[in-house]
Amino acid sequence: MHNLKEVELCTAPRREAHYRDEKRTSAFQREVDAYLERYPHTQHVDILLTDLNGFFRGKRLPIAGLSKIENGCYFPSSVFAINLYGHTVEEAGLGQEKGEPDHLCMPVAGTLLPSAADPTQVAQLMLTMLEEDGMPFDVEPRNVLSKVWQALKQRDIFPVVAVEMEFYLVDQNRDPTGMLQPPCAPGTHERHTQPQVYSLENLDNFAAVLSDIHRLAGLQKLPINGAVAESSPGQFEINLLHGDNLLKACDHALQLKRLIRLVAENHGMNATFMAKPYEDFAGSGMHLHISLRDREGNNLLSDGGRGDSPLMRRILAGMLDLMPASMAVLAPNVNAFRRFQPGMYVPTQANWGHNNRTVALRIPCSDSANHRVEYRVAGADANPYLALAAALAGIAHGLEYPLPLPLEVTGNGEESQGVTLPIRQCEALQVFAGSQGLTRQLGEHFCHVYHTCKQAELRHFERMVTQTEIGLMLKNA
Repeated sequence: MHNLKEVELCTAPRREAHYRDEKRTSAFQREVDAYLERYPHTQHVDILLTDLNGFFRGKRLPIAGLSKIENGCYFPSSVFAINLYGHTVEEAGLGQEKGEPDHLCMPVAGTLLPSAADPTQVAQLMLTMLEEDGMPFDVEPRNVLSKVWQALKQRDIFPVVAVEMEFYLVDQNRDPTGMLQPPCAPGTHERHTQPQVYSLENLDNFAAVLSDIHRLAGLQKLPINGAVAESSPGQFEINLLHGDNLLKACDHALQLKRLIRLVAENHGMNATFMAKPYEDFAGSGMHLHISLRDREGNNLLSDGGRGDSPLMRRILAGMLDLMPASMAVLAPNVNAFRRFQPGMYVPTQANWGHNNRTVALRIPCSDSANHRVEYRVAGADANPYLALAAALAGIAHGLEYPLPLPLEVTGNGEESQGVTLPIRQCEALQVFAGSQGLTRQLGEHFCHVYHTCKQAELRHFERMVTQTEIGLMLKNA
């Protein structure tokens, strides 16, 4: 089991030229002062890094240490080689083989906010890791996204993105078979077991939970835009407003997930972003709405009316071409692949279409200013930085190479003739490892570490003997 070592505050003058700017230094202190003026009873601060799986790793410090964080603090780079089981994957090359080296981590401006754990007494602050030369650490998911984003901006293409998050509220008590079950509506013994998509009654039943989510999201400055009862009992979707700061959009998505989990626990429930928590109900996805602007803010995906521009067709071709290789990122574990089943509004082929929820790349109804692509493949359990990086990698791929665009799907996407997506993790990892196009966009070092960690997770899972196997084979094998 990997335990994070004590965080060492760096009080010596910084050597990294990138962080010597006095304006940045004073800006951080102003951010701290403004925060403590508004929340004077704050006792602790959670400092947070995001690992490959989208989990926050970090430490809780006394508030007195917050100002020292301006000079940075140290974490081992092996935090980015921790698998789902909490173990460091040594084969990834970030652990003991290299001497478990520390790297300087700097605060991310604008991320000092109240923690949903205790908004009045606990703050939270996001960090980002640097290489020894002061450049961004190339395995950190936040930096992987930034690399692809910056490359697009060099082309005078400026993405705008909105994230939609689906999740389940579940009972903290399991059903008689030990499996998950939907929660009772608060204050009642009524347990919904039937799908009720867009049900206002479901929203009313869980109004207290959703109200707390909205209230705390306001404190954390998360731009959420309403809630929808999804297709299965206890399933909801919360959308984040679109924005042109892609790192902040993904910061918000992860902060929202942490907030929802904590609010659910406060109401005697659990919230899960598992891609497929129930066998018989729909899975939970994370849909990415992406548009592209020029320097003047014009939508590059529109032909000036409601039609698609030539650029739209190029980027669709690129995203579709890299989509099979991207599945290892979009579905990051064994459970994530259980979501890809017929009849569940989940794409199983690399295809596209207008106003069609059965395809992988949907072009929603909109006016010319909001013409966009909805990337519908990622599960709710995917790391948002990496899912968006994979989508943008496809866009860059389409800009670099003249690729053929498959015919548009006009009916059921499950019955189209598109390229079938890998729907087993072992197959997806093999395609991921063999994709020169995706490796070129995301970075060779990152792809090596990610593939190694996910292969180790899969081997661990495949060694397990499940209760289902014992029930079927104990007396029959």
